[in-house]
Amino acid sequence: MRITEKVQRRTRNVIITLSVICLTPLCEKGRTLSGAHSVNAFAGEELICAIDLGNEMYSPHGLETGLNYELLGEFAKDNHCNIKIVAARGKDNYIDSLRNRRVDIVITHDKEAVASTDSISILSTMNECSVWAVNDVNSDRVRQINNWISHMKSSDKYETLHKKYSGTHNPHKKAEKGIITSRVSPYDHLIKKYAKSLGWDWRMVAAVVYQESKFSISSVSSRGAQGLMQVMPQTGAIYGADNLMDPEQNILAGTSHLKRLQRMFSKYDLTQEELIKFTLAAYNAGEGRVLDCRNLAAAKGLDNTRWDEIVKVIPLMRDDSILQEESVKLGKFQGHETIDYIESVMSHYNAICQICPTSL
Repeated sequence: MRITEKVQRRTRNVIITLSVICLTPLCEKGRTLSGAHSVNAFAGEELICAIDLGNEMYSPHGLETGLNYELLGEFAKDNHCNIKIVAARGKDNYIDSLRNRRVDIVITHDKEAVASTDSISILSTMNECSVWAVNDVNSDRVRQINNWISHMKSSDKYETLHKKYSGTHNPHKKAEKGIITSRVSPYDHLIKKYAKSLGWDWRMVAAVVYQESKFSISSVSSRGAQGLMQVMPQTGAIYGADNLMDPEQNILAGTSHLKRLQRMFSKYDLTQEELIKFTLAAYNAGEGRVLDCRNLAAAKGLDNTRWDEIVKVIPLMRDDSILQEESVKLGKFQGHETIDYIESVMSHYNAICQICPTSL
């Protein structure tokens, strides 16, 4: 009898142990983060998320779009779902899109507009400026996102990310204050990676990115250029970049285009400094315009291997008489923007070198 009881106890213990071993992975699979709701309401889904934070190129709050973009990536990873992120464009009303369920999450500054809309829930505020909103009320999805945000905000990872994107990234202001730092932007690792393939000091590429977007991934020009390096969609497509809001795709496309332009100008007898200037001029105005200016400079007996000499002929490119010039193929060219562009990039580069003395 005692033997039977002992066997029964051992059997029960074995069954309990096996149950714990078998059930634990199942429980963990449904868990999104420690402290989150036990059922994953997003597993396997594709969510569309709109970031509607306005023009942040000169925002005093830092690079909120970049921060929220990275946080959405963390949310997708933790909750085993896919997320397609779009930025607000012009007059697009993403509150209406959220109400009509064309998007799943909207991140915005306009808390009052969201709060005044029926059926839309404001989630835990991610930071002091922006809020996340969904078209659900008291649902598992709302609870799950709120739990995730609460957990994320209390984590070391959030503190690191928030510090990475907050504050000023203006190199001139830092230089004026005598700040010395190893970090120029939240995207230094990507800039360094692709500057190597271009053969440039990464700080020069950082200067280009700052000139183009002030390190804001949501920047869009009046001509449709997008993202960190203001890449046109058709140019991005050439280099395989179909999401120009994505920092890596944008920098890959931008530096690949710079590489192509540099290769074209490298056949001329240019110093490295002049090669960079001509490449930047073509990045801004197009290679055809720069070749026209070089041809005109040569026709006028000027040294067309030096950008400063090209600047001298640009006023002539604005005159109607240029239309009769055989060496000029594309007609009149104002050139003010391109001259300013080169000066600005070089100024940014000098400031970045001042605050970040090492090129490593």
